[in-house]
Parts: sequence; structure tokens; C-alpha cells
Amino acid sequence: MSKYLVTGGAGFIGSHLSRELVKQGHEVVVLDNMSTGREENIADIIDDLQLRVGSITDIETVKECCEGVDCVFHQAALPSVPRSVADPLTSDEHNIGGTLRVFWGAHQQGVRRVVFAASSSIYGDTEELPKHEGMQPRPMSPYAVNKRVSELYGAVFNNLYGLSTIGLRYFNVFGPRQDPNSQYAAVVPKFITAFLEGEAPVIHGDGLQSRDFTYIQNVVEANLAACAARPEAGGRSYNIALGGRITVKDLCLQIRDLIGTDIEPRYDATRPGDVKHSQADVSLAREYLGYLGSVDLDKGLERTVKWYQENA
Repeated sequence: MSKYLVTGGAGFIGSHLSRELVKQGHEVVVLDNMSTGREENIADIIDDLQLRVGSITDIETVKECCEGVDCVFHQAALPSVPRSVADPLTSDEHNIGGTLRVFWGAHQQGVRRVVFAASSSIYGDTEELPKHEGMQPRPMSPYAVNKRVSELYGAVFNNLYGLSTIGLRYFNVFGPRQDPNSQYAAVVPKFITAFLEGEAPVIHGDGLQSRDFTYIQNVVEANLAACAARPEAGGRSYNIALGGRITVKDLCLQIRDLIGTDIEPRYDATRPGDVKHSQADVSLAREYLGYLGSVDLDKGLERTVKWYQENA
């Protein structure tokens, strides 16, 4: 049994990861300031972990939570491209300043490795597909800049301080417990809940923009694989996705078919900072981390729709 810290562990990705670590019998500390995380996300495992309500921007809190920890899973962030466009200062404070404090606190406490949430947004609107780790990053939003700077700090801590760091560039993660109510919510929970409530879901732009949607179980798998990866895997970031893509319009219609309605989506203006197409090359993650991506898009959507139907 090992001890792990999950920052943002009451959030969407963090709660799934915390649940899997508890299931495997590990000692789990969750650090979350509850700005986007919710205690209900971990209600079923709350007695099996240590919940610390606090912020990654407080170095003393981070250091205390890192004590005796083997690996930190750093999922805490202020997510969303539109949020960062509206308020770049707060995004910077949490996503860069907070991440730096996680790296420093982990180093100070002798943590072996930090696996942290990077983002496919760092690639920007490059025409080359699929996107691979050797491409020149072209961030188009403050959020993307935040995530790229976090990667640079990760490499420095790996190479200069000896703290093993692995970044995971998530591509459009979806699944149960994703909050559909935030104005910055991802499209999958928004589409599902709109259809279930008999409303027309909103597609920004023409709907022909494409994404590599990735079911949450694959992301949990990637985090655990990164934690266990050999030392030479450290100091770099890896794409985590399925390696395919679907247009937002087709995704919406597939969700509609799963729910069994005939409601037509409506269209709105393109959001600033959004990229047109995104698709991942996941070969490096397979080679260095042993990542498989075991749940395909169809199965992931079926599971997600079923969860929202049962928990609406």
C-alpha cells in the first residue's frame, strides 16, 4: 500500500482517480478548494480517504499534504479556455502559480513523482493531424499558456531538482460526474442534460469542428500507468486520448440517438480561443507508459448517458 495525494480530488477527473486508488487499497489524501470540485463526487469514499479543503496556491498546505507521499496526481486547476479568456489573472494564479507550488512542495517533501494534468490545448490551431508531442506548441488562450508553462516547469523540476514529473495532455475528457451546469462545462454533459430535459443543446460554431473525445476511465488508466512508468519516462508530456476524432455535430447526434429523442440542436457563435480540429497521436504514451486506452468512444458514451439518466 502506498500513499498518494490527489489535488483537485473532488473534481471530475480527480474524483474518479481517487476512487480507483481507494479501491486498490491505497492511502489517499485529497486536496481541493471546492471551487469547481464537489464533496458529492467523493461522498461514497469520503470515509476511506483524508479530505483537506485548501488551495494549491498555499505552499504550506501543499507541503503538509505531500508529507509521506509516494506520488502526487496533480489534477487541480481552473479549467476552461473561455474562463481564462475572461479572467487570465486568476487562471494564471492557480494554473501556473499553484502548479509551481505543487512541484516545489513535492520536491521539499521528497516525493518520488508528480503526474500532472497537461492539455491538448497547447497545440493550438495547427493544421497537422494527428497532433504529436514533437510539434511546436502554439497556445491560443491564456489557459493553453498556463498548461504549457506547467510543462516547462515540470521539465525543469525533473532535470534540475530530481523530482520525476510526467505531464498528461488530455484530449476532451468526458464521463460520469462531469458538471453540466457551469457556463464553462464540456459539451458532452451539456448535450446529455439538454436532451434529457427536453431542450435543444447549443453547438458553438458550425459543429464541424472535430475532437478526440476520451472517456474518463482511459484517463485514470493513464495516470496510474504514468505513476508506475520507468524513470526515463519522466521529464516530458504525453498525449492521452484514443487517436480518433468526431465532429461536435456528429457527437451531438450520436448522444441524441442514445437518448432516443428527435430534438434538433441549435447553433451559436464560435467561442474565442477554440481550435478547429484536434486529434491525438498516442504512440509515445503506449511506448513509454504502457497506456492502452481500453474504452472506445461508443462504449464511453453509452456508459455516460446511462449514468446521467440514472442520476438526473
